Amino acid sequence: MSLVLDIHALHTLPPSNINRDDTGAPKSAVFGGVPRHRVSSQSWKRAIRRDFEKTLGADHVGFRTKRVADLVADRVQELTKGDDAMWDRERADAAAMNLFTGAGIKLTEAKVREGEEKRGAETGYLLFLSPRQIDNAARKLVETDGAKPSKKEARALLDDAHSIDIAMFGRMVADAPDYNVDASVQVAHAIGIHESEPEFDYYTAVDDIVEDKEETGAGMIGTMQMTSSTLYRFATVDLRSLQENLGDANAAVEATTAFVNSFITSLPSGKQNSYAHNTVPELVYLTIRDTRSLSLVNAFESPVRAADGVSRREAGAQLLASEAKQLESNYGFVPVASFAIGLGALTEPFTEFATVTTLPALADQLRSELTAEDPA
Repeated sequence: MSLVLDIHALHTLPPSNINRDDTGAPKSAVFGGVPRHRVSSQSWKRAIRRDFEKTLGADHVGFRTKRVADLVADRVQELTKGDDAMWDRERADAAAMNLFTGAGIKLTEAKVREGEEKRGAETGYLLFLSPRQIDNAARKLVETDGAKPSKKEARALLDDAHSIDIAMFGRMVADAPDYNVDASVQVAHAIGIHESEPEFDYYTAVDDIVEDKEETGAGMIGTMQMTSSTLYRFATVDLRSLQENLGDANAAVEATTAFVNSFITSLPSGKQNSYAHNTVPELVYLTIRDTRSLSLVNAFESPVRAADGVSRREAGAQLLASEAKQLESNYGFVPVASFAIGLGALTEPFTEFATVTTLPALADQLRSELTAEDPA
């Protein structure tokens, strides 16, 4: 039996540029035949991962880097520090190279600029490793005097003890697919519930010395693109898959509650100093189902427009609740439990079918429901 948790949010941003494309413009997408503001799932997932470090601690968050061999070599040197036979860097680098060669993960010589210190070999792509995987691998190398492990031994070191973010967001190893981890969390691109177009912020910078001498002219002139919108955000957690990746039912429940909290409170930081776009979602709707995940994005296929004293977010809340109720009644996708958190009267459309709660109370409520469903 499946067990999935869906999170839906309405999140209004002031003029900002939290996620931009290659031209510097806020990202966008066409939905319902009109252009909408878009924030990529990758951008928000990174913000969530960074938030994990505060809520869970760095030990539970992995490293995504090409320099995995350096991390292992660093740990080898830490473990042998103070010993009569402390490993020098060359020996530690060679041991790390043996580890990844045994695992079938290709390393190449790192490219460094002139004058930069030489680094250890690198993978050709970003590789996710957890702190425990790095520590276990380093300890094994010290124990075996840096010997090249068999593929089976390497897999036992690098494909076990996943950090929470690896278990949630997955891992792909291009040249060694045995180490792939299927993601147990899906995060949608956030899109505006209404039509929007970027605007240009024309700005000038004053030269203080010129100004003091009562001369005219700007020291600098420039433009930045920005946009403002109410976003629909969606993510889903597959509890069964998460438990399989973590190897523990209680850990899966705790990871899920941490993810929910970070999904709600985290925010991509693009151009944050210029716009101070520090808002939180005005409405969050969560469901726990034993069937399948359901996005409610089609509630906003027709662009929302404010009218007759009803704001966009108020209209959006009503549309979101209506879509949820229709999916329940017409398709039978009735949640095991559902919760709503919101500002002002935004939760009123949800009171018929969801428990209205607060963020501080939500974690314990989720633990109770998810434990009762027993994702074991």
